[in-house]
Amino acid sequence: MSLVLLTNDDGIEAEGLKCLEDALRGLADTLVVAPDRERSAISHALTIHTTLELIKVSTNRYTLNGTPADCIIYALTHLTERPPHLVISGINHGANLGDDIMYSGTVAAAREASRHGVPSLAISQAYADAPIRFDRGAKFIRNLAKMMLDLRGGAGMCLNVNIPVGKVRGVMVTRQGCTFHFPHFNSLDRQPPDGRYRRRDDKAVRSAITLDFKAIIENYISVTPLQRDQTDYTTVQSLLKDTSRLFQ
Repeated sequence: MSLVLLTNDDGIEAEGLKCLEDALRGLADTLVVAPDRERSAISHALTIHTTLELIKVSTNRYTLNGTPADCIIYALTHLTERPPHLVISGINHGANLGDDIMYSGTVAAAREASRHGVPSLAISQAYADAPIRFDRGAKFIRNLAKMMLDLRGGAGMCLNVNIPVGKVRGVMVTRQGCTFHFPHFNSLDRQPPDGRYRRRDDKAVRSAITLDFKAIIENYISVTPLQRDQTDYTTVQSLLKDTSRLFQ
């Protein structure tokens, strides 16, 4: 049976992680390595000045006194007897959209797995004032995980998945929206003022790909493929024209 490695940034006792485990039950063997406490908004931090200690909580469930990225590195290099076929980070308490991706420990764990060549998913659940419903996207998560496992490829593929608050209308493949910030998605019933959807990059404005946060506002599941290479190739071309003058 396939092996799926699970982690999060909300800690080993987080409800979202338990919901994720339930959603995958019977689909694959699971190995959980999660932080010993909440590590939200820690981004891709690594522990380098403290000794990491792994504690077994129960069968195939471990906690580590480190960051989400630490959990992935430790699991892949010290714990797994066979490489996992998929890594899933989540289900996070709150959406990870737009610029928030930079700060997210949930997304960082998935990206760390991708760096090691393992396909990965970062799963986040948006919420409003009502109690958060982690089970809202459980069926979709299971179906997506099954698809990823069936592909048996896509090494390094990393998908950032966000589930809306309201009744899900469908799924959209999206792009990262880099201008609008929803601190906790407690105002999803109110769209931002006109203009906040606009980006300074005219090419991005003309793009036919929906922005991640716009999909969430419209009650679609947002699936955004992420890449390791963060090079700005447009700026590269500009710099190539100008850097020679720096050494004159």
